[in-house]
Amino acid sequence: MSDTSKKGLVTALELGPVALFFLGYLLLRERTFTVAGQEYSGFILMTALFVPILVVSMALIRKITGALSKMQVVTLVLVVVFGGLTVWLNDERFFKMKPTLIYLIFGVILGFGLLRGQSYLRAVMGGVLPLDDAGWMILTRRFCAFFFGLAALNELVWRTMSTDAWVNFKTFGLTGAIFVFFLLQSRLFRDHGTGDAD
Repeated sequence: MSDTSKKGLVTALELGPVALFFLGYLLLRERTFTVAGQEYSGFILMTALFVPILVVSMALIRKITGALSKMQVVTLVLVVVFGGLTVWLNDERFFKMKPTLIYLIFGVILGFGLLRGQSYLRAVMGGVLPLDDAGWMILTRRFCAFFFGLAALNELVWRTMSTDAWVNFKTFGLTGAIFVFFLLQSRLFRDHGTGDAD
C-alpha cells in the first residue's frame, strides 16, 4: 500500500466513527429503546455503538501505522471511560463532557511544557510541520489558548443548548474551528517554516 493510500485510509478511520455517530443519531434521536427493562434514548444507543467502533478503528490505525499518537491514546481512553459511564448510568451528560476534558488535558500539557520553556507540540507534530524554534513556541502558545477556548465553548454549548445543537456543534463546529485555526496560522508557517518536513 502506498503512503498516500495509507494516509487516506487512516483519515477515513479517524473520521468514520464520528460520521457514523452523527448519521446514527439523526436516524434514532426521536426513538427510545428498551433493553433489559431499561429505556435508552437514541443518543445513548449511538454512544454504546460508537465506543466499540472507535476501539476497532484505532486498532486498525495502529496496525496500519505501527503506533498510535499520544493524542489518539488519550482520546480513546476518555471515549471508553466517558462513553461507558454514559451508557452505564444512562446519562448523556458524561459523553458531552468528554471533549471538554480532552481539550483541557491537551491545554494543560502544552501549558506545562511552555512553563518549562519547551514545545511539547513539536514532539507530536515535528515531522509534519517544519518550523524553527521560535515558530514552535508561538504555535504552542496559540494551540494552548485554542484548546482552553474549545473546552470552554463545549461546556457552554452542552450546558445551554439542546442535544441536537451539541451533536451538530461536535460534528461540524469543532472540526470547522480546527480547520479555521490552521488557516489562520498560514503567516506563521510562512515566516517560521524551515522546509524540512519528513
